[in-house]
Amino acid sequence: MDKVIFGMAFIAILMFATPLVLWPAEGKAVLGVALSWITKTIGWMFLWSAICAIAILLYLAFGRYGQVRFGGPAARPEFSTLSWIGMLFCAGIGSSVMYWGTIEWAYYYAGPPFGAEPRSQTALEWAGAYGLFHWGVAAWAIYCLPALPLGYALWNRAQPSTRLSASCSGVIGRAVDGPLGKVIDVLFMFGLIGGISTTIGLGTPMLSAGIADLLGIARSFALDAAVICIWGVLFGVSVYTGLNRGIRLLSDINVWLVAGLLSCAFLFGPKMFQMDMFTNSLGMMFEHFFTMSFNTDPVVKAGNVIAATAAGDSYVDAAGTFSEGWTMFYWAWWIAYAPFMGLFAARISRGRTFKQLILAELVAGSIGCWLFFIVLGNSAMFFQMDGTLDVSAMIADGRAPEAIIAVVRALGDRILPVGGLLVLAFVVLAFIFGATTMDSSAYTLAAVASEDDGMRHEPARWHRCVWALVLAAVALSLLYVGGKDTLSALQSASVVVAVPLVPILAMSVISLFKWLRADLP
Repeated sequence: MDKVIFGMAFIAILMFATPLVLWPAEGKAVLGVALSWITKTIGWMFLWSAICAIAILLYLAFGRYGQVRFGGPAARPEFSTLSWIGMLFCAGIGSSVMYWGTIEWAYYYAGPPFGAEPRSQTALEWAGAYGLFHWGVAAWAIYCLPALPLGYALWNRAQPSTRLSASCSGVIGRAVDGPLGKVIDVLFMFGLIGGISTTIGLGTPMLSAGIADLLGIARSFALDAAVICIWGVLFGVSVYTGLNRGIRLLSDINVWLVAGLLSCAFLFGPKMFQMDMFTNSLGMMFEHFFTMSFNTDPVVKAGNVIAATAAGDSYVDAAGTFSEGWTMFYWAWWIAYAPFMGLFAARISRGRTFKQLILAELVAGSIGCWLFFIVLGNSAMFFQMDGTLDVSAMIADGRAPEAIIAVVRALGDRILPVGGLLVLAFVVLAFIFGATTMDSSAYTLAAVASEDDGMRHEPARWHRCVWALVLAAVALSLLYVGGKDTLSALQSASVVVAVPLVPILAMSVISLFKWLRADLP
């Protein structure tokens, strides 16, 4: 264990979490102001970051460096292609795609972009397109970019460690071993813990709603706590057994469960509408890709700021725009997760080429996410339109987890009375899906807080389990003290952490190109 990084990370977590636990309202207000300031003043930076990531990856995949292989020309993959892609997808997405893939469209339907009338046909079509956009190529490009310098440093340049700071050594030199390097790694760990804890916080109510539906009981904190404890045991055991016997096996099971659940939901669902809506949404996304990528809502934002100033408020108190609330937030969210995905992808990608890794994440990752929007999201839209379920009203009433389970049950009962079985399958998949993300996160946190070579050789088992317990404990305490508001504050903190990560990721990319030019003139 690296005592400095381990200690600094724990102190940072305690310094942040303790005030939130003791004064959740004040803490949430401070983070809300910070989040508003970031999106209103430098939100454009996140938009440019996503486009630059796509451009750099396309150049690396199809340029002269596309066939560079992690570990050298003779290196062979450690995992099969299916297991490798499964681990990449499950680590990066988790149960969040089951949550948002089912109901995200409803938020856009009620508050659409580009001045569309709420709850109109146009709003519904934009809702379909934006779901694919926010969970598509740009998101996976942000995830993939740091994996290349980290993987190249680990497998091709024999760096003693693959901490995020090590990938910046081409720019900051020997400062990577000093305080600056430690700060970079602690920032990464802090952002990851906040992000993963929020993911648990989003997934827990969804799982509790599913269990409550199956057992015919009401949701409660005790049920939420039981879900997190079971989750903690599941991914604690998985991360204890390591990559091959734990994380890989869990990811393999998860891939087959996803295939089974989505196949059943597609067969039982409104197949014609699912495919028509997907085709239309994909066309809209491609047609307006650059407009959606660079949209900052400048006129709307200026009007909101002017109105706030006239009312005597600060500009950070002005109402947010669609772009601020969704696209800028999402890109910052992916950036906060990107170092974790880069570290994990680097560890499991020995023997793969740059081109293989880039296509696996951009193409396979996007398609994997889109499948949930095609089957579950489009089915929920159809139920909204034909009157089976008023999903939008349930979400407006604060019952988003119940809305998700209601959609799944309605799908199961649409042709045969098997709604309960489909809900059971959904709950089991969500448990395993979330566990694959959590164990990958705990494994990476332990590796970063280990002495050199912590990724080349697996971190100590007790160390991995400690971080698994930390992730579960943080999420459990937040659910106890604040519910949705406190989790929202922690999610905001992850976006705040994304700000310093942007220049850090830029340094890692510059380092990669310096290494490539030196090694492959």
